[in-house]
Amino acid sequence: MIKLTRTIVVILAALTLSACVTVEPYDYTELLAKKPTSILVLPPINNSIDVNAVPIYLSTVTKPLAETGYYVFPVSIVNDLMVENGLSSPAEMHDVPVSKLNEIIDPDAVLYVTINDWGTKYQVLSSTTIVDVSARLVHTDTETLLWDGSSRVVYDPNASNQAGLLGALVGAVVGKIMSNKFDASPGVSSTANTQLFNGLNTGLLPGPYESVVVEPSPVAPSPVAPQ
Repeated sequence: MIKLTRTIVVILAALTLSACVTVEPYDYTELLAKKPTSILVLPPINNSIDVNAVPIYLSTVTKPLAETGYYVFPVSIVNDLMVENGLSSPAEMHDVPVSKLNEIIDPDAVLYVTINDWGTKYQVLSSTTIVDVSARLVHTDTETLLWDGSSRVVYDPNASNQAGLLGALVGAVVGKIMSNKFDASPGVSSTANTQLFNGLNTGLLPGPYESVVVEPSPVAPSPVAPQ
């Protein structure tokens, strides 16, 4: 299932890129040389006006990273640890020296994320949900940049509406009602992360656990300890 998801993303990316300019392959020299196995994700810096962006993003970042093949330190525990040590904002957390994170938590790499845009934008006849993020992966021993990327996803529920002005008005009203009960940003964030980590020529290379298959078991397996 993991490989199928990655394949679908790559195919969709290839179809999209075929209609526009060719994306140059990312230079993975440092990533291939360091071969990180564990990643610590710091709470993202939020440059949007949506106060819910950070917790929602954190709830959607672990799965795609783990499916890409990396051990991901529990994001809620990392956040609590930072807060308990007097770091109340993501900006302060991002300012912590990499060497200190390496000393205390011992990850192979740290992922720094910035939320550039987030949330639902309301227009006259429609609304769109936007998630725009950028990320940097830094090696904790050498403090070198291993990988960086960005992703922007715009979800428009009325994009395929062909019913004319009346249909657009109805769609706008329904969209407004649904937005009060259903927040599309978690799903859009998940899509943005999948695109970020699995993008053709630009995504994060598979980690050491990418091919691990977990057999069904009545007993929950123990977490994989970082190497």
